Amino acid sequence: MTILEAIQEVDALKPNTYTQSMKIKWLSTLDGMIKNQVIDTHEGFEGVTFSPYDDETPLNTELLVKNPYDSMYIAWLESKIDYVNGEYTKYNNSITRYNDIYSAFNNEYNRNHTPLTSSIRYW
Repeated sequence: MTILEAIQEVDALKPNTYTQSMKIKWLSTLDGMIKNQVIDTHEGFEGVTFSPYDDETPLNTELLVKNPYDSMYIAWLESKIDYVNGEYTKYNNSITRYNDIYSAFNNEYNRNHTPLTSSIRYW
């Protein structure tokens, strides 16, 4: 899924007044968290690059998470929209859906990529 595809899909599913710039920032935040919390904690992280997205980032840039877990981007954007709109019941539903997809992605990533080990030092 690209940045543009995620934005277009969320706009079709949940009409809103938030700018493309704001949605790009939200997507950048999510991919930054995924890179730091999931990818960088496993072997092979060197092969995955991430630079924060901004208005200069090409809209055809591929997001980090691929199918079948890429629907997490839609749920994430929906939850952000619901939260800033003050629609907390909708937010609870959308963030729960996001968390479910994120968890499934994280579990699959852990199964298929060797976690980095750290040495334990005793004082």
